[in-house]
Amino acid sequence: MTSPISAFPAPRTVAAVTGPTVAIDIGGTKIAGALVHPDGTMTAVTRRPTPRAADAETVMAAVGEVVADLSGAPMWEQAVRCGIGSAGPVDTSRGTVSPVNIGAWRGFPVQDRVAAALRARGARIPVVLAGDGVAMTAAEHWLGAARGHANALCMVVSTGVGGGLILNNQLHTGPTGNAGHIGHISVAFDGEPCACGGRGCVESLASGTAIARWARDQGWTGPDPTAAGVAASAQAGDPVALAAFDRAGRALAAAIAATATLVETDIAVIGGGVAASGDTLFEPVRRHLASYATLSFVRDLRVVPAALGTHAGLIGAAAAAMLLLPGGGAATA
Repeated sequence: MTSPISAFPAPRTVAAVTGPTVAIDIGGTKIAGALVHPDGTMTAVTRRPTPRAADAETVMAAVGEVVADLSGAPMWEQAVRCGIGSAGPVDTSRGTVSPVNIGAWRGFPVQDRVAAALRARGARIPVVLAGDGVAMTAAEHWLGAARGHANALCMVVSTGVGGGLILNNQLHTGPTGNAGHIGHISVAFDGEPCACGGRGCVESLASGTAIARWARDQGWTGPDPTAAGVAASAQAGDPVALAAFDRAGRALAAAIAATATLVETDIAVIGGGVAASGDTLFEPVRRHLASYATLSFVRDLRVVPAALGTHAGLIGAAAAAMLLLPGGGAATA
């Protein structure tokens, strides 16, 4: 009888991959691009602000500008694959995205459109689409804080909240690429409506947008109306700002514990802009986690900051392409 572990296919690695990868990271705030090399180094890094209030073609035009910037890089002609990491939900089976924080894109065929933009710049290479949480997970397991862990949850806490899973040393994407999308787990059954249509989602409580909105609603009047501004006030002892981060930390802790209980992860890695607040976020997450992760097999669950910082999305988009394309993605005609 086959054992449960040996029933999984052998984990894929990026160790034997050659050639640079065109990496594109699409989020609610920025669209970034780079050439990522097999050792994880990056060149030709570029970015554009995401035109969130614009129509679908205007958003795509910003992606096209990023591709145009990259095409001027000295190693452009050596690129052999492209990885796209996008805010979700995504549908990797169709190559489409419907980011909650980019309202103009609903079922947008970003994989085909990026492939066309690449061809227009002379790059006829295979293209892989991954959710931003999955991309960040691939990056942190390859080179970051989840390296060496066979089972891990990785999260992006920024304008939205996304995530991804490593199970038995493999990137677990699910049929449509949304496995591990922890931002839309409900942790408050009578909570406020979420932009996704659900109620009480982690994202509606713990994203940077949600933290800042809740603080303002409670009377906080700091000069910087963003989550970073709330974090600065919390570090100065402002009670409303501290309460906003405590609320976010509790939501994250509940979702992390639920995920770990379901699939037995032993580490949770948190990255994204909100994670840059350091212990202002991590202290309440860890404190509340002790109340949620109580069973013996999740009690020792660790919560740590992501190691790759703001470049995790780009490195992850490349890592996902290396892992998910047959043979690491040889160039196509």
